[in-house]
Amino acid sequence: MSWKEILRHTVTSIEEIEQYVSFTADEKKQLEEIAEIHPIRVTRHVMELMDTQDPEDPIRKMYLPSLDELDLSGAYDTSGEAENTVATGLQHKYESTALLLSTNVCAIYCRYCFRKRMVGISNNEVLNQFDDAIDYIRMHPEISNVLISGGDSFMLDTSIIKSFLEKLSDIPHVQYIRFGTKTLASLPQRINEDDELIEILAEHNASGKPRVYVFTHINHSREIVPETIEAVNRLNSAGVTVNCQSVLLKGVNDNPETIIDLMNALVSAGIVPYYLFQCRPVKRVQKNFQIPIAEGIDIIEKAKQHLSGMAKRFKYALSHNIGKIEIIGRLNDDIVFKVHDARYTDQTGTLFLQNAEDTGGWLSSEFTLDSVIATA
Repeated sequence: MSWKEILRHTVTSIEEIEQYVSFTADEKKQLEEIAEIHPIRVTRHVMELMDTQDPEDPIRKMYLPSLDELDLSGAYDTSGEAENTVATGLQHKYESTALLLSTNVCAIYCRYCFRKRMVGISNNEVLNQFDDAIDYIRMHPEISNVLISGGDSFMLDTSIIKSFLEKLSDIPHVQYIRFGTKTLASLPQRINEDDELIEILAEHNASGKPRVYVFTHINHSREIVPETIEAVNRLNSAGVTVNCQSVLLKGVNDNPETIIDLMNALVSAGIVPYYLFQCRPVKRVQKNFQIPIAEGIDIIEKAKQHLSGMAKRFKYALSHNIGKIEIIGRLNDDIVFKVHDARYTDQTGTLFLQNAEDTGGWLSSEFTLDSVIATA
């Protein structure tokens, strides 16, 4: 079967999940209500990786809905995406980066998704006029790179990916292009069975055009299977470096041993550990998956004691309204933060402290650097 045919056989309902998991009548009713709000989609590939009989199985927790999604604490846009949207589907939060939301579709719908408000649901935030986005990027010479995300950018047809590459390559100041995709873990057949995609990427990278990178998303070593490694090898053969942005998730990878296994497995597979993100306080996500930042620091520092330089080069970070913030570590009762990339460039590099007990799992949405600097 082609990858598109495989997609037509994904698990998309509570009834299908009941082939693997038993629910009471009340649980089923509540889960069906959740699925009406945030759809279910799990590839058979991933279903085979989970122990469906174990409610604490990390793969099951990431991809099958749970009653914890009834909890509405948090917000749907936790990092100011709306206020940094310059046109439908086009965000320009960081000076040098344009972000294109190319689709609202993924091969799998993660239950901790930070774009839960749109993925699998709404096209309202998805790019609908690619030429308008090209014009905007062309008129902003400070943009050195474009991130094509979604949803999952590799859910686009290969011909569309080719068109994106061709049009972006005509803009002189675009130096590299990134594709965000989870298919290496959720649907590696997308890459392994599409020779045309690999040929397009290889020809593009060999031509001296803006270099293409892939950013994938893997949170547990059990997601890295032979098909995943094959996909990485095929991308590498096309001159594409694969980077990983993981998320620290309660009940999934919130212990040093699991982080050690994950980072070593990534490096062994030829994937660069890039970020380990603090889980965002998204509605229907926060209660289920977020841990306190102070706890996250302890887990990561214990893990790094047993990791080589290659396996611990990732940054522990969070994406806030003001920008991407690196979580450096503890200093007595405080947590040390550094603004890694800011919406306002003069704030990049700023160091600040926050009380560990007061911080919890996130910096308040009202938090500003001005308030920190004023009281320092």
